[in-house]
Amino acid sequence: MDGNGKKALKREIEELEQELALLQRRCRELGIPVLIVFEGWSAAGKGTMINRVIQPLDPRGFKVSCIAAPNRDEQLRPFLWRFWRRTPSAERMAIFDRSWYRTLLDDYVAEELDEDSLSKALDDVVAFENQLKDGGTVIFKFFLDISKEEQAERLDKLRKNPATAWRVSDDVLARHCKYGQYKKATKRLIEATDLPASPWKVIDAKHVTSANASILRCLVKVLGKRVTALATDVPKQGPPPKKDLPVFPTAPSLKRVDLSLSLDRDEYRKLLEKRQKRIGELHDEIYHRRIPVVIVYEGWDAGGKGGNIRRLTEEMDPRGYEVIPIAAPNDVEKVHHYLWRFWTEFPKAGHLTIFDRSWYGRVLVERVEGFCSEADWNRAYGEINEMEENFWHFGAVVIKFWLQIDKDEQMNRFKAREKDSAKQWKLNEEDWRNREKWDLYEEATEEMFLRTNTSYAPWTVIEGNCKRYARIKALDGVIAAIEARIAEED
Repeated sequence: MDGNGKKALKREIEELEQELALLQRRCRELGIPVLIVFEGWSAAGKGTMINRVIQPLDPRGFKVSCIAAPNRDEQLRPFLWRFWRRTPSAERMAIFDRSWYRTLLDDYVAEELDEDSLSKALDDVVAFENQLKDGGTVIFKFFLDISKEEQAERLDKLRKNPATAWRVSDDVLARHCKYGQYKKATKRLIEATDLPASPWKVIDAKHVTSANASILRCLVKVLGKRVTALATDVPKQGPPPKKDLPVFPTAPSLKRVDLSLSLDRDEYRKLLEKRQKRIGELHDEIYHRRIPVVIVYEGWDAGGKGGNIRRLTEEMDPRGYEVIPIAAPNDVEKVHHYLWRFWTEFPKAGHLTIFDRSWYGRVLVERVEGFCSEADWNRAYGEINEMEENFWHFGAVVIKFWLQIDKDEQMNRFKAREKDSAKQWKLNEEDWRNREKWDLYEEATEEMFLRTNTSYAPWTVIEGNCKRYARIKALDGVIAAIEARIAEED
């Protein structure tokens, strides 16, 4: 490139930087989350490119995450857990120096991932990126490309400089020696994950200024289109079509529930003691085997979730479980993808997490009360199934209970709470409002079963008019699910 060409490119970069700074502010105003991923060869200049991208930006509006090998805490959770935690809110940009792809590449080249495991991991990655996109996140994926010869020259230069020699580790040199294997694996991963929601852009990184210009052009073009589209805010005509929604014909139904089932007090006490003892034993066993367990309790107001959870945890080691009560999202949770707050609470391998209400609020209360659009809750069935399948791929046991009572029993419990000063706090105006929409909630629940009763995370309906019967059935369900998982390992 001659002198005039260099000057023109420099002017273009300055103009692009100014436009990018403006787009950052507009994205914040419009609530557009932005995720920028930088992948590429060692010494390809990821740090340099990131530094050049952020120079014109308001530093309060972005965060750069340098992704290294997972630490011990991260190794005890699903592969994507640490990346979900770092996804951007609606007010910020998240910039990743390496990402989920580096881990997959290393493991695949090292033959630590067989074809089946790689296929599952790629499915999880595709679902992850599509979910973020559907939640409004703009995703950029840049791969900085240099030849093996160019890489060798750069690594040699880094090694000769005492200030940068530390960057050329044994791992970096080992990757360089396997350049051909990494190139083949990279091609496969890019082809499998070059999505409409998150396309790849391969950047020729031999010349820094040209690479910088290519990246800025892409950022400005895509963000400019998104900002214009949202600012124009043209409403879609008609209701969203119901397409490709999952259906599981063997799902349970509230219409088939026998609420007359009951246990007398003496039998209940005998069974409770035996079941709780077994739960305590299994709790130790899952810790020893590093099996994570996720238990979801959904059901009607006053259905008995709290009493069920207490009986489940009474004989557990309190260091090995956590109960997460789910209410309306707070201000921090509202500016993230709706699944973000549930991903962040996933238990470590060997631990157990109980959700008192859960992500199913998206297709229940948010659907019935109009807190999200029909397109949002229709899409949520598939997103929830994908998340639970991701948990299952990691080896988790996912147990889902619906506590069913009839309207008369609910009224009796509401009145009992009104009279009992120790329980009045459990009853509020929202409970009464929900009761008035019983039929709508019942319809939403039936569709929830139909769309999310997967083989890896099936629903169990608990007949709850008799609290004693409900508690024993729930304990039996937990015992059976964990024992089945242990049997698979033996």
